[in-house]
Amino acid sequence: MNEARPVRAAVAPGTLPPGRLAVAPLIDALAADGLIGAEEAARARAGSRHLRGVEAVHPLVLLANLKLASARTAGTELGLEALTEWLAERTGHRYRRIDPTRLDVAGVTDLVSHAYARRHRILPLAVDAERALIATSEPLALDWLPDLQRLLRREIVLEVASPLDLNRYTMEFFGVTRSIRGAKDQRGADAPTFEQLVELGKSGDVNADDHHIVHIVDWLLQYAYEQRASDIHLEPRRDVGRVRFRIDGVLHKVFEMPPPVMGAVLSRIKVLGRMDLAERRRPQDGRIKTRSPGGREVEMRLSTMPTAFGEKCVMRIFDPDTAFKPIAQLGFDAGEERTWTELVQRPHGIVLVTGPTGSGKTTTLYSTLRTLATPDINVCTVEDPIEMVAPELNQTQVHAAIDLGFAQGVRTLLRQDPDIIMIGEIRDLDTAQMAVQASLTGHLVLSTLHTNDAPSAVTRLLDLGLPHYLIASTLNGVLAQRLVRTLCPHCKRPAELPDDAWRAVLDAGEPVPPGRPCAPVGCLECRNTGYLGRVGLYELMPVTPRLRAMIRPDMELAAFARAAQADGLRTLRRAGAEKVAQGLTTVEEVLTVLPPRE
Repeated sequence: MNEARPVRAAVAPGTLPPGRLAVAPLIDALAADGLIGAEEAARARAGSRHLRGVEAVHPLVLLANLKLASARTAGTELGLEALTEWLAERTGHRYRRIDPTRLDVAGVTDLVSHAYARRHRILPLAVDAERALIATSEPLALDWLPDLQRLLRREIVLEVASPLDLNRYTMEFFGVTRSIRGAKDQRGADAPTFEQLVELGKSGDVNADDHHIVHIVDWLLQYAYEQRASDIHLEPRRDVGRVRFRIDGVLHKVFEMPPPVMGAVLSRIKVLGRMDLAERRRPQDGRIKTRSPGGREVEMRLSTMPTAFGEKCVMRIFDPDTAFKPIAQLGFDAGEERTWTELVQRPHGIVLVTGPTGSGKTTTLYSTLRTLATPDINVCTVEDPIEMVAPELNQTQVHAAIDLGFAQGVRTLLRQDPDIIMIGEIRDLDTAQMAVQASLTGHLVLSTLHTNDAPSAVTRLLDLGLPHYLIASTLNGVLAQRLVRTLCPHCKRPAELPDDAWRAVLDAGEPVPPGRPCAPVGCLECRNTGYLGRVGLYELMPVTPRLRAMIRPDMELAAFARAAQADGLRTLRRAGAEKVAQGLTTVEEVLTVLPPRE
């Protein structure tokens, strides 16, 4: 292998001297490159005099705190990210925003020690047989590079990262790795699994209350909140357990743990969720409510299930910022918002929300209920389980062990003087009959069904055994919905769609909606996926007099759906095509959630 040579920084002579970055040369370089004007440079020099002796703080952080006005873009300030991007370009390196979900934490923390990484302000990001990718916030202080290259026997590729991100992830990654190793050192016989592998000569268990395990769980939850995860999956395997986050509807593997540590982490979560720690053969449900140091409260619903190699746990995260939204922010267009508001403000009747699991039904219902729950209205719910605890609502959870199901819960609620009743799901005839009874006695009932589209809700109620005349007299409307990923606003680009792409979404004969479609690109903000966040597709069907007359035991669903469209129903396909035309999503995304064509 050739002798290791330091990476030479491409800098103007005399502008940024080799070695650790300093405030004064950085100010001169910013002024020379035209990023700040003379007045801002003078202000920065004056402000930097008060910062002498603050060696522990990175110079870019100090300059970002001065909020220098950009000379290139009027009305903007040079934040830390802009300064870091400039430094990377100035020194001939790529800029890297560290995405923790894309890193093999256990692998990269094996390359160097924590002390070495902190001393040189570096963090390994990836390693393979030929090269190691290392992030640094000191691209001109490379005295460590020859020694590390000889030690690793790989080519080293440097990228410049934000000093705050670098410092934070260095502490987090090495800290959680240290906790896992500490917990693993105390491990012994694993919990019994379907395929038990007995290792002789080892005894003792990892304690769920061990400080290493407490730290791992605390880090895991905060990590999930920051990455906008909606679900955390803990999946045990024989050799190594994995942790995955669902972000914008897509699962990402983010971490791996040895089986004993995974078992102890799961035990810690079961303790927090008030679940039976000794029961590992049966599924269990629980919930955790957390409060961050900043005072932000987040609830989680827990579900465990025995698998071949131990208990699997899924934690569904209910963030109040996303679970409770004003109706205007749910994603309806103006006409749908007016219609939906009118439907849920009627004094009695049934309003249904349909769609598969994960389609946003819970968000729609809770947001609607919190809007309706004024001080003079009594809103009661019966749920399985209670998804989000809302102080404005009177919430009851079904309990099969004591024969408290949806039907029994609604029967009890009718004696509680309710104005609005929300039933978690209509699953059987008894629950459907109680919903009808509640609406006939002057209550507004909101509930969910699992159907492909809005018209199918009527045939589903008929299949359950409800008389057609009761459905016709009580059903006010049905909302079918889906969630699709939205294009990242930072990197999407306009695109022309061929006619066959539109035809894949639209029904035959439908016109192409006006607008400007866009295509995904991928950038730092969206983790190079091209998508950031999700938006709802809605199919809202008010039950008009004509539709009521068509609800009969032998009704034809296709004819009923055509009549609904004639009365103004906008199908899910049309809603998806309009979102594509608005540049919010793509045809490929819409096709993943649409029901199949008949």
